Amino acid sequence: MYLGSHAINMDAKGRLAIPARVRDTLLEECGGRLVVTAHTEERCLLVYPEPQWREILPKIEALSSFNKVARRAQRLLIGYACELQVDGNGRVLIPPTLREYAGLEKKLMLVGQGKKLELWSEDRWMAWLDDSEGEGEMPEEMASLSL
Repeated sequence: MYLGSHAINMDAKGRLAIPARVRDTLLEECGGRLVVTAHTEERCLLVYPEPQWREILPKIEALSSFNKVARRAQRLLIGYACELQVDGNGRVLIPPTLREYAGLEKKLMLVGQGKKLELWSEDRWMAWLDDSEGEGEMPEEMASLSL
């Protein structure tokens, strides 16, 4: 399970070091094999351990190509998907197309989301945190949630 948030840096070549705690879990779970793709709602990246991606890929492919929203999700999720491998130094190289999509520069935030991670530019992450507006109605499932 991927929890917590980590401030990390990316070098000029697009390489970033995965924090040790996250890296250890990734190496154990999937041998360091990842799939990174575009988030459909936010300008950040989704980072899946390869087995997790293999589970959801058929569900994405099964979406109707006649529905504009579903087709957009397919184009982003599958079209931007890139298989990556954590190298011997615990780093991954984020391709330029994904860096551009998410506006990634030097300072980044890696945010655990349970079975996956999100990779944000630090500026966009801070702006999202500061956005107190929120969007839409609270889902019914959240109304009964007690934290």
